[in-house]
Amino acid sequence: MSWVSNNVLRDLRQAMYDKLLLMPALTYDGRTPGQLISKVIAEVNGVTVAATNVVNTIVRDSLILLGLLAWLLWVNWILTLIVLFLAPALIFVSLVLSRRMRKVSRAAVRATSELTQSVEETVSSHKLVKLFQSYEFERRRFREINRSYRAHSMKVVITQALQAPLSQLIVACGIAVVLTIALLQARSGYSTVGDFVSFLTGMLMLLSPIKHLADVNAQLQRGLAAAESIFEIIDEKSESDQGQTTLIETRGAIVFRDVHLSYSASRHPALKGLNLSINAGETLALVGPSGGGKTSLVSLIPRLYDLTEGVILLDGKDIRDFTLKSLRSQISVVTQDPALMNDTLINNIAYGHEKVDLKRIAEAVALADLGEFIQQLPEGLHTNVGSRGSKLSGGQKQRLAVARAAYRNSPILILDEATSALDQMTEKRVQDAIEKLRRGRTTIVIAHRLSTIASVSRLVVIDQGCVIADGSHDTLLATCPLYQQIVQRLPSERPIVGNLSSAGTQNI
Repeated sequence: MSWVSNNVLRDLRQAMYDKLLLMPALTYDGRTPGQLISKVIAEVNGVTVAATNVVNTIVRDSLILLGLLAWLLWVNWILTLIVLFLAPALIFVSLVLSRRMRKVSRAAVRATSELTQSVEETVSSHKLVKLFQSYEFERRRFREINRSYRAHSMKVVITQALQAPLSQLIVACGIAVVLTIALLQARSGYSTVGDFVSFLTGMLMLLSPIKHLADVNAQLQRGLAAAESIFEIIDEKSESDQGQTTLIETRGAIVFRDVHLSYSASRHPALKGLNLSINAGETLALVGPSGGGKTSLVSLIPRLYDLTEGVILLDGKDIRDFTLKSLRSQISVVTQDPALMNDTLINNIAYGHEKVDLKRIAEAVALADLGEFIQQLPEGLHTNVGSRGSKLSGGQKQRLAVARAAYRNSPILILDEATSALDQMTEKRVQDAIEKLRRGRTTIVIAHRLSTIASVSRLVVIDQGCVIADGSHDTLLATCPLYQQIVQRLPSERPIVGNLSSAGTQNI
């Protein structure tokens, strides 16, 4: 049974992990990492108990119970019928306590998720906790969550503890009645002393399987509550991938036609009738206030989210006609906070590729200006970067992300302002690497700095899910009031082309 239990545990965890890989981004948005981790690591254990120990007990003790009842019927069917009259009372108690157990078990499962979530948040944000000296706040918060977890656990234990004694009390009352009648039958000569002793022994043997079945009911209810949580994940819909065409190569011409996008958690649409054309090999910067729809727009290209209405064309074909794997193989993304795995530099650069091409690695390292840094490391490319790149500086992480994009060598490049969090010296090195990377590629830049805007020939202003203006920096300064306001607020480390005073605003 241990062998079965561990195999069930392995298969359930694998099924859940496989589903996590395939779940759409919108599903992740509605859950915290702690909740998902708790389901895969902790809650699944309750299901394995129900699938092995519970099944074993139910089968074994049910057979014993049926065998003993058959023997009692053979010895004295009248007394056995009296024993069977106890069944409705036992079933009633079992049903009431089962409903109670399922309810408190669900609450205990949620409490486990909250506990895991609290620990995960504290561990991942340990620097924030230290910087803001929020030890007491976090300690109090965890104390309350921990107290809630204990309270729910005790409710489960109390409900479980009631099952066996209540069942045994009912059985004991039945035994008292049966013994009285049996004694009367023995006195009247209806049954022999041997029959009486045999019947009494069988009745007393009934107590053990009844107790086991009462106890196992509590485990079963806990397992079913855990199963509801587990199969909620396994039964989640995977990303829609109905495309039949494999995209082998693309020029990178992208067209948005009357595109609408709504998130289920938001009342207001993120994009409303957006129209935009991007030529193959062109570099375009998206500018606009926060929440205007810039990130939503670029997220639609690799189909992290599916648009609500409209169509997005890649080289004249609907992107939904392409398989997800082939579509995403044509796109590279560099973000403000690069996602790095707790692995070596070489594996992070070649992430997503089964075989590592050392020549391509060397080219990507050279393009990202990482050669000097890697040479200083004792283990070179085989140095572990730590969790989320904790052993690297901000500039090193950004250049590593650029190297990963260079190794991927996709014709479409998305840059979510990869230099916004860097100092001027580091930004210059990362910016130079990006300039090399974007040559000959269709590049979309989400711009938050004037230094980025100044280097792009075409800018698109997006606000409230719509394209407000489209043109060069100088043209937008002269014609778009919103762009003027945005530029005034953007940080700048070097002079840019254009005279804001001519547009009725002050020079930066």
